[in-house]
Amino acid sequence: MACLKSVKPSELGFKDASFLVRIARKAVEYYFDHGRPLPAPSDAPSIVFRPGAAFVTITTFHSYEHRELRGCIGHVTPIKPLIDSVIEVAIEAAFRDPRFPPLTRQELGRVTFEVTVLGPLEKLPKEPALRIRSFTIGLHGLVARKGYLQGLLLPDVPLEYLWDEETFLAETCVKAGLPPSCWLDPSVEFFRFEGRAWREKEPLGEIEERDLVEEYRLMLSRLAG
Repeated sequence: MACLKSVKPSELGFKDASFLVRIARKAVEYYFDHGRPLPAPSDAPSIVFRPGAAFVTITTFHSYEHRELRGCIGHVTPIKPLIDSVIEVAIEAAFRDPRFPPLTRQELGRVTFEVTVLGPLEKLPKEPALRIRSFTIGLHGLVARKGYLQGLLLPDVPLEYLWDEETFLAETCVKAGLPPSCWLDPSVEFFRFEGRAWREKEPLGEIEERDLVEEYRLMLSRLAG
């Protein structure tokens, strides 16, 4: 494993990513049936056996535009093969997200699965004026870290609430258990990472890649009227 390069989001083709979304759902179905993790299929695309960091998000589907968070868990660093990470965090998101009760079998037909593959962490400048200009909403997620406290927000989170850059930084502070103004403190480390997200258009439906930068732009345009 040590000699294999970790997967960068830009390396994944649509077929590779679609496979990961299908595997996320299949991992949860398999866990319902067998009570243990799904073995990684030997015929999976070779790229997914390289180390990779990923999050799996499960949402209750009300309509294409309206989805309600049901669970989200992931790995920030590429500590194991990407396929194993997706299988593991899909199960965690379904059954062990402390914010929600475990998913039930009856919900499987009413939820959608989304996989976000993360790039490496890149440290942001300490100066607040530079920090706020060092990331792009929709393209980057953020990590705040001070001592043992750490918080992460995925690239799609600001879209849910139409946050601007300052609010994104402040909410990442809150996620880490720090004051919202912590991004002004040079002793608090901030990192950005690129993330690409693919999801089911509807439960058990076709897979699509989300263009989060464009989604954010359209939301702001509609808000401006």
